[in-house]
Amino acid sequence: MAFARLDLGHGIGLRSKHYGRFLSERPAVDWVEAISENHFAPGGRPNAVLEKVRRDMPVVLHGVSLAIGSVDPLNAQHLRQLRALVQRIEPAYVSDHLCWGRHGGFYAHDLLPLPFTEEALSLVIDRVRTVQDVLQRQIMLENVSSYIQFNESTMPEWEFVSRVAEGADCGILLDINNIYVSARNHGFDPYEYVVPVDRVGQFHLAGHDDKGDYLLDNHGAPVADSVWDLYKAAVKRYGHVPTLIEWDDQIPSLEVVIAESEKARELS
Repeated sequence: MAFARLDLGHGIGLRSKHYGRFLSERPAVDWVEAISENHFAPGGRPNAVLEKVRRDMPVVLHGVSLAIGSVDPLNAQHLRQLRALVQRIEPAYVSDHLCWGRHGGFYAHDLLPLPFTEEALSLVIDRVRTVQDVLQRQIMLENVSSYIQFNESTMPEWEFVSRVAEGADCGILLDINNIYVSARNHGFDPYEYVVPVDRVGQFHLAGHDDKGDYLLDNHGAPVADSVWDLYKAAVKRYGHVPTLIEWDDQIPSLEVVIAESEKARELS
């Protein structure tokens, strides 16, 4: 079956700098995305904020440490905590990254790119199916920005992403900025990055830093004009897809982040 896309509208990331505002009011956004791991531990201000926000609007849970492409066994404790959080919050979506980060019992605390091979494809599909069985719902996987490529890869990234989604029956969180960053870093045309329309459940937009020889995906600036252009092309291809503004470094006022979200709304 296809991925069940929801009509959420336009949202922003829930960040600690803005917790006070979310506690005292309902900001003018359609939904928020929260980092799953920030809410695993019970109690505390992060959970109080999340529970209040969930009463006001839809919430999406976005993970950063599932390490779906690692060869180490899936972290059972992580899955238990994620399942408990999903049951408590009842999010609109659950997502994580199409990457690896665990090996030999160690966790790299990074979103490391995969080799795009048949072997990696089979591994990821099996692991996504396991996660979805545990959570009893479909998840989405996000394409990551990358700075290296593997000589062993036998297919382009967008084919790998597409085949994972089809094979595991999951959704795609299409990060438009990450496509552009990786395209510049590796020399491919970002407009050739095409995945199945019926698998795309969400877009991410963010800023990056131009280092000259490469682009750094830092989520610390407004969305670049070139990324807005790519976003407009994505909207034309994929239709009305829930869109999130990510801002994680040098986070500005809530009004600035909301203004970026409103620009996305205008372009969609």
